[in-house]
Amino acid sequence: MPQSPGHPAGRGYLAIPGPSVMPEAVLNAMHRPAPNIYAGELPDMMPDLVADLKRVARTKGEVALYIANGHGVWEAALANVLAPGDKVLVPATGHFGTGWGGMADAMGAEVAVLDFGKSAPMDAARVAEALSADKEHQIKAVLAVHVDTSTSVRNDIAALRSAMDATGHPALLMADCIASLGCDRFEMDAWGVDVMVTGSQKGLMVPPGMGFVFFNEKAAQVRAALPRVSSYWDWTTRAHPEDFYQYWNGTAPTQHIYGLRAALDMIHAEGMEAVWARHDLLARAIWAACEIWASEGPLRLNIANAVHRSRAVTALHLDAPLATRLRDWTEQRLGLTLGIGLGMVDRDDPAWHGHFRLGHMGHVNGHMIMGLLGGMEAGMKALEIPHGAGALSAAAAVIAEH
Repeated sequence: MPQSPGHPAGRGYLAIPGPSVMPEAVLNAMHRPAPNIYAGELPDMMPDLVADLKRVARTKGEVALYIANGHGVWEAALANVLAPGDKVLVPATGHFGTGWGGMADAMGAEVAVLDFGKSAPMDAARVAEALSADKEHQIKAVLAVHVDTSTSVRNDIAALRSAMDATGHPALLMADCIASLGCDRFEMDAWGVDVMVTGSQKGLMVPPGMGFVFFNEKAAQVRAALPRVSSYWDWTTRAHPEDFYQYWNGTAPTQHIYGLRAALDMIHAEGMEAVWARHDLLARAIWAACEIWASEGPLRLNIANAVHRSRAVTALHLDAPLATRLRDWTEQRLGLTLGIGLGMVDRDDPAWHGHFRLGHMGHVNGHMIMGLLGGMEAGMKALEIPHGAGALSAAAAVIAEH
C-alpha cells in the first residue's frame, strides 16, 4: 500500500542564516572525551587560536572570549565601554540594530535611534549630522550592524568611519559582525572599527556557544577609565590571561575550542580573500535566480540594490501565506529547511507568512547552492506559485564564472 510521505531520505540541508552548516572536520574535532583543562594540549593551543581569530577579523588589536551567543557579546561589549547614563547612537537597518540598542537601553544608556527602515542601508551622512550636533560629545559610541540578519542589508562600515572622522567626534565605532564575519569582507583595523562582536555559529562554522569581542587601544582606554565593570564581562583579563581559565573566566567550552581550531584551519587554508570571493560568487548565483523568478511572479528580494546585499544571507518576500507554504513544502518533502522571516512584521500578523530568508554562510559550495535553488523551484512548481523561467540556468551561469 502507498504510505504517506515521511521525513525525506538522504542528508538534510539547513539553509537558514545561522546556525550554519557545520563541516565534518569541525564535528569530528569536537567528538572526543573531555580534555584536561589545567595543562597539555588544550591550554597550549590557545595563543595560536587567538592569533588566528584576529587574522579573520583583520586586526592586530585584542580579543576577549566568552561562553555566550551574540546577545551575550552585545552586553559584554557595552559593559566595557559604557556607564549608566551614557549616550549611544544606533543607526538601525533591521531587527538586530534595534535589538542592540534595546540592550544598551536596558543597561541604563540613553539611546538615540536613527531608523533607516528594513530595506535600505544606513546613511552615513545622517549619522555624521547627529554627531556634529552633539557639541558636548555626550554620545560615547555608535552601534552599527555590518549585516543585519533580519533584512540582509550590508552596511558600509568604512564609509561610516570616514563620516565620523570628518566630524571630529570621539565616539567609538562599534560593529556587530555576527552574521558577516568570515562571509562578507570585513577589515577591522583598515576600516577604523574600535569594537567588533561576533559569534561562533555562522561564518566560523562552529555550534552556537562562543562569542568574541575584538577591541583596539582606543576602546581599551575607555574601559580603563570606567570605575567598575562586572568581573565576568570585563574583557581585560580575558584578553591578557595569566592562566588558561582566565580566557573564559572559568571552565572553558572544551569541545567548542577543538571545533574552532578545525574551522580556523579550514578558513586559513582556503585564505580570507578566497573565502570572501566564494561567498560573493554564491550570493550572486542566488540573486540571479531570484531575479528571474521575480520577473514573472510575486517573489521579491528585500534589498533591491545588490551593492547593499549581504553575501551571507538573503531576505525575500512572497505574498502571504506563500512563504510559509514554500518553507513547509521544502522541509517536509525535500529535507531542505529555509529560514523564517525575522523582525519584518510581528509574528501574529498574517503578513509574517510572506517573509523568509536564505542562509548561504560558511561551509557552502556551488552544488549546495544549486540544490537549494532547485529545491525552491520544485516547491514553487508544486505549489503553483508563479515564477519566471530559467532561474537555475542563470545561477549556473554565475557559478560557471569560477
